[in-house]
Amino acid sequence: MKFTIILERGETNYGAFVPDLPACIAVGEKKPDVISLIKEAIEFHKEGLIEDGNPLPEPRCDIMAVEVMAA
Repeated sequence: MKFTIILERGETNYGAFVPDLPACIAVGEKKPDVISLIKEAIEFHKEGLIEDGNPLPEPRCDIMAVEVMAA
């Protein structure tokens, strides 16, 4: 399965979240760190859903960048 992740750069670290998996988040010092951590968070989230007898949501989100003129 492929899930869309959103990466956010903060002043001192990176954050990531998965729009298709509410509350599935990770924070890391560097970009590669947070990518690794969000993969672990997705696996943990999946395991929790399965253990609780909940269905695993199908990935629905997609991402696209658009360019706009600067003001």
